[in-house]
Amino acid sequence: MKRLCCFIVILFVSFPALAQEKMPKNVIFMIGDGMGPEQVKAAGIYLNGQEGSLSFESFPVKSEVMTKSADSDVTDSAAAATAMATGVKVKNQVVSIALPGDGKDLKTMADIFREQGKLTGILTSSYANDATPACFCAHARKRDEYEELSRQMMNVGRPNLLFGGGCKGMNPVLLKEAGYAVATDRESMDKLAADSKYWAGLFGPSILPMEKDGNFDKLPHLSQMVKKALQLLDNDKGFFIMIEGGLIDKAGHANNIEANIAETIEFANAVRTVSDWAKDRKDTLVIVTADHETGGLTVLKNNGKDKYPDVEWKSKGHSGVNVPLYAWGINSEAFNKPLDNTDFFKIITSWK
Repeated sequence: MKRLCCFIVILFVSFPALAQEKMPKNVIFMIGDGMGPEQVKAAGIYLNGQEGSLSFESFPVKSEVMTKSADSDVTDSAAAATAMATGVKVKNQVVSIALPGDGKDLKTMADIFREQGKLTGILTSSYANDATPACFCAHARKRDEYEELSRQMMNVGRPNLLFGGGCKGMNPVLLKEAGYAVATDRESMDKLAADSKYWAGLFGPSILPMEKDGNFDKLPHLSQMVKKALQLLDNDKGFFIMIEGGLIDKAGHANNIEANIAETIEFANAVRTVSDWAKDRKDTLVIVTADHETGGLTVLKNNGKDKYPDVEWKSKGHSGVNVPLYAWGINSEAFNKPLDNTDFFKIITSWK
């Protein structure tokens, strides 16, 4: 008995965080779709003339994440987002369903927070029902079941806030029927009132404009969407929001370094918006990571500030390299180690 007591005392002393960690009031989970370490490096070089200089690279916790799916060393966005949202490895193309397994719906991180009485939000610069946002509040055997995903997102998973680009199966009329106050441009987004409980922004007929194209006369930038979302979701019980910079990936598939850098910089702007909102708070956790890398990018030469670096692309698809992880705020030290993408769910849902 004496030996057992000693073991218990040693366990408590060695791992005090396990006994003390409580669920943060607010969790802000930010995903740069397709944003590998070289995408971050290239954007920092262009913006400031040196790597390591984007907003989130100053976060106190830095690590990396393994991303392989259940059936491939190279994941797609659906399998990667499912792993992060549910803590379970699935096959590529699967949206938060146990495949391999019994095919049942998997409980998501957003479900956990909703059960705790917190508000939930899903925000992306891609299609509102693209793979990453869908995995946090819907379920399907294939990520291209767009109309079914839209139906579930509006009526079943039903986050309190849903911001993104236009998509199949979702329109302002259907969103209003589902009980959402709806915005379709920056002006109407700014007018959304906090006294509503459900807010939707469906901006344009497709993905948001690419930053490099600059067609934002009426539509919001990612960072502007984020600023409004934080205003709406802030409440006494707290909230969870998944924020995706969804167009880094699309620029990577095109091997377009100019567009890739512009999207990564705007994602960093969105992180700065979050940091400015949270800087004086002691109840908020901010996580910045990626679902996978796209394009097999390598930076070859730093050509200085406001000049594109020399780079090399290895493909127009995804790669299996580990992606970066940055964390700030309450309990952020839990992420100060190499992780598998399933560990996000496992760590966060272990807190009480």
